[in-house]
Amino acid sequence: MLIKSLAAEWLKMRKSYIWSILAALPAVSILIGTANYYANKSVLTNGWYSLWTQVSLFYGEFFLPVLIAICCAYLCRLEHFNKNWYQVMTAPVSRSAIFISKLAIAGIMMLIVQAFFLLLYFCAGKALGLASPFPIETVGWMSRGLYASIAISAVQLALSIRIRSFAVPIGISICAAFIGLGMYVMKLGMFYPYSLLTIGMGALSQESLTIAENGLFLAMNSLFIVIVSAIAIRYLSKRDVVA
Repeated sequence: MLIKSLAAEWLKMRKSYIWSILAALPAVSILIGTANYYANKSVLTNGWYSLWTQVSLFYGEFFLPVLIAICCAYLCRLEHFNKNWYQVMTAPVSRSAIFISKLAIAGIMMLIVQAFFLLLYFCAGKALGLASPFPIETVGWMSRGLYASIAISAVQLALSIRIRSFAVPIGISICAAFIGLGMYVMKLGMFYPYSLLTIGMGALSQESLTIAENGLFLAMNSLFIVIVSAIAIRYLSKRDVVA
């Protein structure tokens, strides 16, 4: 049942125009960051790490949360269109399979986006003539960013299931990203999913996380995924979805 739900969700996204958006925003982030790096090469002297500070800032702090919100809103768009939620809710598919399949597809899409961003980052560095070895820390930043993206996807999916509008959950994501920046500045980022993305991506600080901090990072993201997913599935099970 879950496999069929996954196949149906992937079929819905496979030939969608959403992929052009998923490619455009990482590319814009790379272009902005690379231009900033090139214009300030005299002070940005730490090679790949300095380039990362420039390309990951807008991407990890704002563009990626917006991409997640767009993906999740699109995953629920067909159900909201023409009252298709009623048809979905009467199908022989469990409520948990409906939500988990959407979350899994969102996670797969974020994996593709992260891989594409990493490729663009590598190409930008080579185009700028960076001769130092490619930083292995990048793998950790991207992996943690992916896991934080799944936690945010759970939140955005819950919102998109509840809210019929396509734009409102995206607007909420933008506001949440700004709140996340404030939480990060107040050293409370580990307790807020949008701040966890900033921490995981090393968007504002490239200092390595300690073992304890990595453990807390994984635990908090897992907690958000489990709790938000449980709430969303319960909502699907106990209440009529607004179609």
